[in-house]
Amino acid sequence: MIRGVHTMFYSSQADELRAFIRDKLGFPWTDVGDGWLIFDLPAVEMGCHPAEDADGSRPGTHYVSFYCDDIQATVAELRARGVEFTDSIRDAGYGLAIHFKMPGEVLVELYEPRYSKGP
Repeated sequence: MIRGVHTMFYSSQADELRAFIRDKLGFPWTDVGDGWLIFDLPAVEMGCHPAEDADGSRPGTHYVSFYCDDIQATVAELRARGVEFTDSIRDAGYGLAIHFKMPGEVLVELYEPRYSKGP
């Protein structure tokens, strides 16, 4: 039976991206050899959305976002660690959202959800 999800970022700066996730995002990690880090992520959830050309989400598109309990505090903490945000916190309907850059042209979203998960 499936017991987890393994996600991947493909980056032109893989070593720098690994260091960013380790040092700036602070995720625990295991070095599986030669500096290849596998990160232990906090809680995970997965959504399935319709593809809509109007917003650029083509069929087969994958999207990664991180979520937090307090977006203001989390953005301030990440900025203090040198994380560069590309926009301002906005109301995205499902919650408050902002985007930040990671090495190798990787753009991700951080959001504070309005919904709560079931038991």
